[in-house]
Amino acid sequence: MTTTAERPAAQLPPPPRRRPALRVSARRSLTAWLFLTPTLLILVAFTVYPMVQALYLSFTDYNLIRAAEWVGLDNYTELLSDGSFWNAFGNTVLYALVVTPVTVVLALAFALMLNQAFRGRAFARTAIFLPFIVSLGIIAIAWAFLLDPNIGLISHWLSLVGIVPEQGWLSDPRYAMAAVMIVGVWKNVGFYMVIYLAGLQSIPVDMYEAARLDGAGVLQRFRNVTLPLLSNQTLLVSVLALIATLQAFDQIYVMTRGGPFFRTETLVMLVYREGFQELRFGYASAISFVLVIFVFILSMVQFGYLRRKQVTY
Repeated sequence: MTTTAERPAAQLPPPPRRRPALRVSARRSLTAWLFLTPTLLILVAFTVYPMVQALYLSFTDYNLIRAAEWVGLDNYTELLSDGSFWNAFGNTVLYALVVTPVTVVLALAFALMLNQAFRGRAFARTAIFLPFIVSLGIIAIAWAFLLDPNIGLISHWLSLVGIVPEQGWLSDPRYAMAAVMIVGVWKNVGFYMVIYLAGLQSIPVDMYEAARLDGAGVLQRFRNVTLPLLSNQTLLVSVLALIATLQAFDQIYVMTRGGPFFRTETLVMLVYREGFQELRFGYASAISFVLVIFVFILSMVQFGYLRRKQVTY
């Protein structure tokens, strides 16, 4: 009788412990942050940090020569009694009040016209949009020549109908602001026109047909269909146009340098003069932050008002 000895069972290694996998939402969030990180770093380096630094300088007397000394609210207090500041503030408000609505209305009018089919439509769209992609400095130089009382073509045409400023368009205090306003409108109206064109082409044709069947005329369709359904574009264009007008600088610097007699000096021009000509960087920073707060308040008011008129369909 033979017996066989039972061999002990082989010891298997324990299975490796699996690390808990990230949930899908966490992986998506991580991926999104990885893509956003380069942009956020650039934003912090070139926007947030300069703004924080400028805010600090607004409470100092920094003048590029000696070290900055803390002066508290002295710069902001000086603004209240500075005639140059209130003159620039008034010019800025006047420029924004005229240029913003004129630009928005003209952009909508051009969009309505160029949304129709006719020969030469592509050329007309390009001609109106072209000034937006050209440097504003070059445009301002060209307009300065056009308005020159001796060699300017526009000055010659206006003189034929009896409009002849005594000192030239850019040297006469009565017409200088109007000249820079015209250039500001002409420069940006093409960009806002494209936004309105995109909005017009997204309106369903069925709504116009339904309005036509109800007996609505052209003006009624524009008032009851087009305008309400363009409310999103109007909100965007109005806010962008307002911010652009409050920051007007390029064409004013090239065409008039704030003159004649400071009649075209805006807040941004005043910031430039106080900072880079008078070397009062602390005071210039204070003016900049007053302008930032002013733009923010106006944008929020405008956004809140137009948002209530938005239409979804």
